[in-house]
Amino acid sequence: MNNSPRCDIFCNVIDNYGDVGVSWRLARQLANEFSCKVRLWVDDLQSFVKLCPEADVKLTVQRNRGVEIHLWCDTFEGVCAADFVIEAFACNMPDVYLAAMAARDKEPVWVNLEYLSAEAWIEGCHKLPSPKPPLTRYFFFPGFTRRTGGLLLEHDLLARRDEFQSDTVQQANYWKSLGIKTPDARTLKISMFAYENEALSALFDVWVHGCQPILCLVPEGRILPQVLHYFGNCTGLSSGVRHYLRGNLEVVVLSFVEQERYDELLWACDINFVRGEDSCVRAQWAGKPFVWQIYPQHDAVHRDKLQAFLDLYGRRLSLPVVQAMHDLWRIWNGESGGANVESSVCTAWLSTLTVREEWNEHATSWALELSKNTLALNLLDFFQEIGRIRAFEIEEQ
Repeated sequence: MNNSPRCDIFCNVIDNYGDVGVSWRLARQLANEFSCKVRLWVDDLQSFVKLCPEADVKLTVQRNRGVEIHLWCDTFEGVCAADFVIEAFACNMPDVYLAAMAARDKEPVWVNLEYLSAEAWIEGCHKLPSPKPPLTRYFFFPGFTRRTGGLLLEHDLLARRDEFQSDTVQQANYWKSLGIKTPDARTLKISMFAYENEALSALFDVWVHGCQPILCLVPEGRILPQVLHYFGNCTGLSSGVRHYLRGNLEVVVLSFVEQERYDELLWACDINFVRGEDSCVRAQWAGKPFVWQIYPQHDAVHRDKLQAFLDLYGRRLSLPVVQAMHDLWRIWNGESGGANVESSVCTAWLSTLTVREEWNEHATSWALELSKNTLALNLLDFFQEIGRIRAFEIEEQ
């Protein structure tokens, strides 16, 4: 892209990897696909290193994968504000940087990149200005419709996904890299990246006593202690791959999975359980059925967000698929409605299995539809749009 801006992205790390995961993806895409000069300001390098292992927690400034990474601390002496400033998820930039923005001859374009939502109201708030004299901040909402900012998508991701999913050699090499024998055709492959969940034991019980072999791959994360407890292993975490067998269920615990390898995990599985924002978006690009555990909020507003997505995602699905998906997602998000969890989980899971064919087809077409509206490109288009408006206003004066 011509006239690519200098860009600063600010990220306050919350819940270890969610916010920084999105910010890191965006920073790399702006730098490597659109030739922007990107600085990513992160306040927790320990978490960042899990996503970028070659980074050094002892360095306050370093360059990795085309991006300049800065430790976000209290000192911003001598810093020059960028042309395009992205405040990820209302992280509240420091006053000294705001002063540097105001001191520029040409006001930077300042965007507050909001959390992802499918709620209808975000379409009316997308791109709205919020004056912060002498500056103006704009709200930018990622989303699932053309009237929102879209989703993060690398230019070649879907092509790489299709190549992987059609190439048995690549798939065999992937399973080998995990130390796992390539699953046979009867085995249902499931990935599970989740927060703590009261329905886990009941779901595992269904899988253990079911008729179909199930391979469940669990990357290290918050649900892992529950997994270990289910199999009677309450020892501390350790690196490497661990296998647990009970009935028709085999669980494989994976050491921390980097972002690029996580995509392969989603592509290789038949159903993906995901959590938060970043893994939810990647599951949709995988073109497979998925179960989303939304980030829980103390005032339960996350339930409205979950329902908004279910309504949007299910518009073109038949009633049996919508009902099965709604039931399983709500149970997985702690909304069993007071009913017996074990019975509810069993019914919902068996219903899900009967609608997999239609759900698979929808997941593929849904990903293709979403790919027409991408976040990084929309952000840069907005930067150019604001620049043109300001230039016109100056001419009018």
